[in-house]
Amino acid sequence: MTREEKSAIIEDLTAQLTEGNIFYLADISGLNAQDTSDLRRACFKENVQLAVVKNTLLAKAMEKSDKDFGELPTTLKGSTSLMLSETGNAPAKVIKEFRKKSDKPLLKGAYVEEAVYVGDDQLDALVSIKSKEEVIADIIGLLQSPAKNVVSALQSGGSKLSGILKTLSEKE
Repeated sequence: MTREEKSAIIEDLTAQLTEGNIFYLADISGLNAQDTSDLRRACFKENVQLAVVKNTLLAKAMEKSDKDFGELPTTLKGSTSLMLSETGNAPAKVIKEFRKKSDKPLLKGAYVEEAVYVGDDQLDALVSIKSKEEVIADIIGLLQSPAKNVVSALQSGGSKLSGILKTLSEKE
């Protein structure tokens, strides 16, 4: 690989790390061709980009980026795959689902909305992260709840009142 090719790859990686707020570093070494293909398909279905990257090039891209990646550069040892996503928990769900069939991929670390997660033991925490859409839906549900209670109370009160009036009018 020539110097120009390396610098082009570093520029591309830097742009991806700067533009996106979510990426995972995973170790998929040891997977055979069929399992790797299955993992790529699972990532594609969940709108996750999976790419195997050279550790030195990714480390240089992290240095060039203006973001603070904490301890993530220290995890760049051995085989590293970069998983890019728009949803914070999508790569974690793909990894967890894929692990039902295999012991790989191993999570090296993740960068999710300026939070750094290092180590495979963080996978369950990452799966439980809510996406932006899920948080918005929860907030809307909480905001609608009191209004729904008031409307239902008014409707039930109205039917009781009409029942009482009907009973009184029938008595006379």
